[in-house]
Amino acid sequence: MENILQEIAYMKQLNIVLFCLIAAHCSLKAQVKSASKSIKPAGTQSKQTIDSRQMGNGKKVYDLYCQACHQADGNGVPRLNPPLSGTVYVNGSKTRLIDIVLKGLNTPLEINGEEYENPMAAHDFLTDQQIADVLTFVRNSFGNKSGPVTIAEVKKQRAKK
Repeated sequence: MENILQEIAYMKQLNIVLFCLIAAHCSLKAQVKSASKSIKPAGTQSKQTIDSRQMGNGKKVYDLYCQACHQADGNGVPRLNPPLSGTVYVNGSKTRLIDIVLKGLNTPLEINGEEYENPMAAHDFLTDQQIADVLTFVRNSFGNKSGPVTIAEVKKQRAKK
């Protein structure tokens, strides 16, 4: 019985890690899609400034809630938790990425030909500020260079719940 309880606790931890990974992955996919729609001719594209405080706070949230599944380098765990670097889930639609953090994800994802099956738990207990910070951190770390996520964007998605 004790082994079963340990296995259940371990699976819960894996679910949290997967949730973080999927959230980052979804953000990248959404950002890539969004970026492709908003490309402007050379010299006319506006540059979004990333606040260093938001990045620092986002790293703290990532280290606490996301790193266990998505790993310190954002590469995830093969077949369990997807990578956060260079995926359309992280760099694409911000709303999809925010929804993954708020609602979790229980469906398998395919990224670069590899399937990831570990469910990600909802992290709706995080504040709008924490979600904006961690997603800005993820979208601008691990080789990603996407725009920030704002508190207003998170608040808008949370209201749709």
